[in-house]
Amino acid sequence: MDWKSIKTGLQDQFADKIQRWHEHNTRRIYLDIDAEMLEPVVTYLFNTLQSRFIIASAVDKPNNMMEIIYHFDFLHLPQVLSLRVVLSKDRLEIESIAPIIVGAEWIEREIHELFGITFKNHPNPVHLLLPDDWPEGNYPLRRDQ
Repeated sequence: MDWKSIKTGLQDQFADKIQRWHEHNTRRIYLDIDAEMLEPVVTYLFNTLQSRFIIASAVDKPNNMMEIIYHFDFLHLPQVLSLRVVLSKDRLEIESIAPIIVGAEWIEREIHELFGITFKNHPNPVHLLLPDDWPEGNYPLRRDQ
């Protein structure tokens, strides 16, 4: 599989669901998608295209928004594909990808603890980093804390 066939497959499957396709350079590609598209796109990347989940990261944006970026790569290809999902701080919840990719379980727990994003249907939503008696609603990496 080459990058051209991966790109064509993604565009054929999700053309009307991708908000923005940004090729930062030949190795870094960003797809902006709505939160409700996360599950089908991740399922396609992981199960159909056999991509590898690298990590997810969260960013507290200054405009009352939160961004989650899911990073994937492909065996023997230099490209890293990053899915970006933006959430309003008024509704910080998104479907967990841990039921699809078991390796996402810990990073989702970390993001929840540090940013306050709820991952719906997460298989083990218990504390990972912070003590069990950490104050509810106190998220150490939030701008507004």
